[in-house]
Amino acid sequence: MLRLIRLGQAQAALDRLARDMPLHRRMGQGLMMAVKVLAASLLSYAIGRALHTEQAFWAAITAIAVTQPHFGDTRGAARDRCLGTAIGAVAGLLGLWIGGPGEIFSFSLALGLVTLACWTAGAGPAARLGGITATIVLLVPSQGPSWEIAFYRLGEVALGTLCAIAVGWLASFIETRVMRDPEKTPDAQA
Repeated sequence: MLRLIRLGQAQAALDRLARDMPLHRRMGQGLMMAVKVLAASLLSYAIGRALHTEQAFWAAITAIAVTQPHFGDTRGAARDRCLGTAIGAVAGLLGLWIGGPGEIFSFSLALGLVTLACWTAGAGPAARLGGITATIVLLVPSQGPSWEIAFYRLGEVALGTLCAIAVGWLASFIETRVMRDPEKTPDAQA
């Protein structure tokens, strides 16, 4: 419980720091984030369309959801997104096998299993994403076999995640190697 309180206090302190940051710094960070989100989502959507996935917009949505201000945070969000989607797809397939699409018992069972599996695996945030995937597989009407939805969704999420990681890595590389603050480099201090 104490860890949760400290975590909440740390988050509040970070929020205050961001609000108190000068406008030009906030705008610079916002612009960099906008460029990363735009690049990752457009790249994933274009690749998804080129591969003729059923709904390439899921790749773009994933890229938007996974992209974070810092590369380490992007990697963590990517892990949660992929793990949650994989567990949700498996639970959705199990629900289809037990009761079929739109059946409330199989949906409830799948949602409960996703949440339990994610929390047991130590990835609580992935439970939300897994629940969304299981819901899509079981409740969203689709053309063709329902089990295909799970596989398409998993592929589209993987594509969006890979694009977000690639763009995040490139942005991190550019930020640390190219856009260095001259006052912080060893040459400027000599």
